[in-house]
Amino acid sequence: MFSKILIANRGEIAVRIIRACKEMGIATVAVYSKPDADALHVALADESICIGPSSATESYLNEERIISAALVTDSKAIHPGYGFLSENAHFAALCRKNGIAFIGPFAEDMERLSDKAVIKTLMQEAGLNVIPGSKVVFTLEAALDVAKEIGYPVMLKARAGGGGRGIRMIAAPEDMQNRFPLAIKEAESAFGDGALYIEKYIYPARHIEVQILADEMGNVVSLGERDCSIQRRHQKLIEESPSPAVNENTRKELMQAATAAIKKIGYVGVGTLEFLLDEAGCFWFMEMNVRLQVEHTVTEMLTNIDLVKWQIRTAAGIPIRFTQEEVAINGVAVECRINARSPGQVTMLHIPGGPFVRFDTYMVQGANVSPFYDSLIGKLIVYAGTREEAMRKLKAALCELVIDGVETNIKEQFTLVSDKRFIAGQYDLRFMEGR
Repeated sequence: MFSKILIANRGEIAVRIIRACKEMGIATVAVYSKPDADALHVALADESICIGPSSATESYLNEERIISAALVTDSKAIHPGYGFLSENAHFAALCRKNGIAFIGPFAEDMERLSDKAVIKTLMQEAGLNVIPGSKVVFTLEAALDVAKEIGYPVMLKARAGGGGRGIRMIAAPEDMQNRFPLAIKEAESAFGDGALYIEKYIYPARHIEVQILADEMGNVVSLGERDCSIQRRHQKLIEESPSPAVNENTRKELMQAATAAIKKIGYVGVGTLEFLLDEAGCFWFMEMNVRLQVEHTVTEMLTNIDLVKWQIRTAAGIPIRFTQEEVAINGVAVECRINARSPGQVTMLHIPGGPFVRFDTYMVQGANVSPFYDSLIGKLIVYAGTREEAMRKLKAALCELVIDGVETNIKEQFTLVSDKRFIAGQYDLRFMEGR
């Protein structure tokens, strides 16, 4: 096991990783930009190093500075969290070159699976339906040609990263002309990689993803599915597991298919297979995220399996110690993402409590919400034996959550989870239209 891990991230995910490391007896190193000098993850870590100014490209995306920080502190591994460098194959290879373990997939696998054409071919060979799409397109002219061949409407997507950035719906050639350069710019800013690809637009649909965990010995377990259909501009707002649109038999089939696909490609670590579920009940494979998801907490609450700890263990070569049959998917877990709508200082913070209520955050009273990074400031997750009880628990927790000093989306989240369609589980990717 690693004796010391550097966390190459910030915010709530850095705090989450540090807590897991402490429980495992692993020393931690935090890196931070100048605006984050007083952040919670810096205070919680055993050591901390400033790696640059506010710009992500000069701090959290600066590979050389992060590697230098790891070497200076004698860190044995680097955990990238999600976003930033979490799906950067070059950075993973740079870690290994410097004798540092990368807590994530092998660089070669990351490079291979970053090619959307390759991963779709592999998944198709494994028996999954895949969404028709393209390889990376580098010019507007190439994008127009591909879109014409596939047929409008299409989705323009960033090759790297996630979180809804670098995604545009393209209904006609003039949309492509206007939105192609904007998508490149957004992807470059968020992930340091402006490469884009195109796929067929399947709509209406639900966004369903399957969480998997795999080790070097070839053991693979599926930890159920999450429904992530409540989105605004491709940014997820609410996630729940299991999906109210998936029955038990379909779930077993989906998990078996996901497990078989992961075994076929020889993947190691945590990963997520993302699907679109159309109105006819057909699952279309969309992409694979080779990192920890923001919403991993939903699966943790549902299965009582700590994904961050197992991500660290599998990266250290430790085999999975439980079988697929031991994975219990009972009850319902739901998560609301709490986003800041303005920068500022938190003047009052009250976090809800009670059985099976969890709030992952980097907020403390007096903390500053920076304008330089992602707006996510916390994740409110609840678990209950039934979906009806989980909905009541979630609304009660939202009523109790208080964050003063910055504008947030707490009230909006309460309105969304009170909507009759959401309560009934009758929603899809159209849910936020007009809101």
